[in-house]
Amino acid sequence: QVQLVESGGGLVQAGGSLKLSCAASGRVFSMGWYRQAPGNQRELVAGISRGGRRNYADFVKGRFTISRDNAKNTVYLQMNNLRPEDTAVYYCAAASGPSSTVYDYWGQGTQVAVSS
Repeated sequence: QVQLVESGGGLVQAGGSLKLSCAASGRVFSMGWYRQAPGNQRELVAGISRGGRRNYADFVKGRFTISRDNAKNTVYLQMNNLRPEDTAVYYCAAASGPSSTVYDYWGQGTQVAVSS
């Protein structure tokens, strides 16, 4: 069983930046970031394949960048120009195989809070 450990969350003022990291304990394939705000459903923020193909939710395009280091089994989320509505618990997810259509592994989440 692969473990995912997130880090990098915190409190920041609107317009500020944070960088989240997620380290997997073993080899994984596609990786992604989700978020869940109180009272809301969990939603996809960004995803990246092992080969580097990226996809983003419309609400973060131009502000967030997902990247990964396959040698370290780590995925990153650089978040710039943060807004109060970005406040949520951010979860890392990863797929166990190259053909997986769902994420098999999930992290515990890291809190991001953006003050106005």
